[in-house]
Amino acid sequence: MSRRCIRALDHCIVVGLLLSIGRLGGAESLPHAQAPALADRVAKGELAALDQRLPQDPKVVLLDGPGKSTGRYGGQIRTLMPRSKDVRLMVVYGYARLLGYNESFEIVPDILDRVEIDGDRVFTFFLRRGHKWSDGHPFTTEDFRYFWEDVANNAELSPFGMPAVLLVDGEAPEFEVIDEITVRYTWKSPNPFFLPAIAGARPLYIYSPAHYMKQYHVRYADPEALAEMAKAAGQRNWAALHHLLEAPYKNHNPDLPSLQPWVNTSRPPSQRFVFERNAYFYRVDELGQQLPYVDRVIINIADTKLIPAKTGAGESDLQARALNFSDYTFLKHSEKKADWDVRLWETTKGSHVALFPNLNVNDPVWRTLLRDVRFRRALSLGIDRREINQVVYFGLATEGNNTVHDKSPLYRAAYRDTWAKLDLAAANRLLDELGLSSPDRKGIRRLPDGRDMIIVVETAGEDPQQTDVLELIHDTWLKIGIKLFTKPSQREVLRNRIYAGETLMSVWGGWDNAVPTAIVSPQDFAPTSQDQLQWSKWGQYFQTKGAAGEPVDVPEAKQLLDLNKAWNSARDNQARAEIWRQILEIHADQLFTIGIVADVPQPVVVNRKLRNVPEKGVYNWDPGAYFGVYRPDTFWFEDASVSAANH
Repeated sequence: MSRRCIRALDHCIVVGLLLSIGRLGGAESLPHAQAPALADRVAKGELAALDQRLPQDPKVVLLDGPGKSTGRYGGQIRTLMPRSKDVRLMVVYGYARLLGYNESFEIVPDILDRVEIDGDRVFTFFLRRGHKWSDGHPFTTEDFRYFWEDVANNAELSPFGMPAVLLVDGEAPEFEVIDEITVRYTWKSPNPFFLPAIAGARPLYIYSPAHYMKQYHVRYADPEALAEMAKAAGQRNWAALHHLLEAPYKNHNPDLPSLQPWVNTSRPPSQRFVFERNAYFYRVDELGQQLPYVDRVIINIADTKLIPAKTGAGESDLQARALNFSDYTFLKHSEKKADWDVRLWETTKGSHVALFPNLNVNDPVWRTLLRDVRFRRALSLGIDRREINQVVYFGLATEGNNTVHDKSPLYRAAYRDTWAKLDLAAANRLLDELGLSSPDRKGIRRLPDGRDMIIVVETAGEDPQQTDVLELIHDTWLKIGIKLFTKPSQREVLRNRIYAGETLMSVWGGWDNAVPTAIVSPQDFAPTSQDQLQWSKWGQYFQTKGAAGEPVDVPEAKQLLDLNKAWNSARDNQARAEIWRQILEIHADQLFTIGIVADVPQPVVVNRKLRNVPEKGVYNWDPGAYFGVYRPDTFWFEDASVSAANH
């Protein structure tokens, strides 16, 4: 079997460079510096000295790319979010991961010092000696053991078992604690999902701050005392309390120790969240300065519709959330008299806007119709994508299906174009073939049970462009005898309605990672997750191993599951590429989702004094974590006093 080692090569390279020009006498003499804001606490004995806070071998971040430079300390980054739950995005932006993507979208060690991989079956993780949580407690393999034994394998905390990504052919790995800084996971068969899940925007957590969480675990704490704590917190039992207080991705517990560059200090509910620098953060720049440069991040909560105006008024230093392409003209006009710039970053979604027919809808008549590919094809043929592109996106978008991007080596033009050209005559023929009645005096066809053919498309109400797109679709669907109504709601309400089978159709963005290669898992293209809006109950069935949801009962969707399973056991990239080809052809032919346009640029507003933010970037959820892949801990203010004065 092959063995490969992923090491923190960036650290080795920078130390070598510094040695070559005489700036260092050796790796151990790499000079370390801390933020002035921490100096007083160190002087008073409230905080340990920097060399006691950093790992022995910290993660060195190179800042040698275009427009990048080592920075200065100080200042506060303000940003706007539409919901208090969006504090979780600081886990996304901070992007501290065991392994993470670099700007070339390669997976490299981050929190980990290095990783040894044997045949994609055996993964040995080496921690950084001396690494500490944000509260100063050592981060060791005990945190991995606690998660494995006391969380993932605890029936009360994990009633559905451990995360699916940790199972290969239904079997969990063998877990070993080798020593204080080394753990190993061993599967009988390859697990290609493991590292991408760890590096994800919403990461797979395989560790937990044991020293903090043990006080809320029945194995380590008094059961009666735990019951009282749970009752006081409004939770039904100790397990619910544990879930409430752990939740590192939700980021709502200021007491939970963190490894992120900034740590939440504000308890919800709140309209303002303050994230202070993590004094124990493990990254340094090439000069040995501990990151992050910026002292704190302020999240102010504002109505989604007001965020573009507030951004234009200078109330944000770094903003992309809740900004749409339709805001670009206003922002560009405001830029002339502002102290910020608006930039356009690339996007790589399979479709910027896509329709998701709910194949698991409860209504039996609609369920039968939506599962007939002829109906989905008719809907797609009844959309004038060119008009939508010209009217809403000034002709800058790419028209077509929800599929892989042309930057992907898996791309074929047919995947984008099949059933994606306006053809009202063909759409009407398909609807007639289905036996749907001819349009009545109102111009509306009827369902088999006599109801008017009215499709309610539900939205999260966050993107006004979606409403504009749906209005244009409404006009062309009327020409094939279908009436469209738009129903906005809140994101959580929409998702819960989809999960429950109440929603007929929804609108959302398409595939998050539309630039895959053959070695990237195709699991998002098969019914494997409840979050997949077109077949939520099938995905739930897969995730819970049949404990909830519904089994897949459409042959083509079942074929996607089989192909996904085949990919998992494929022996080489040629076989994986062939599986991908079959999957993408099925999607192009079956239209389980109906893409509209892709490649819509994302406006990004940046304070002119804020450095190291790329002029051109890729704004993508996964991989990329939005700003995360560009390491916001390396962003810095040219004049931090100006930033501080804005708060």
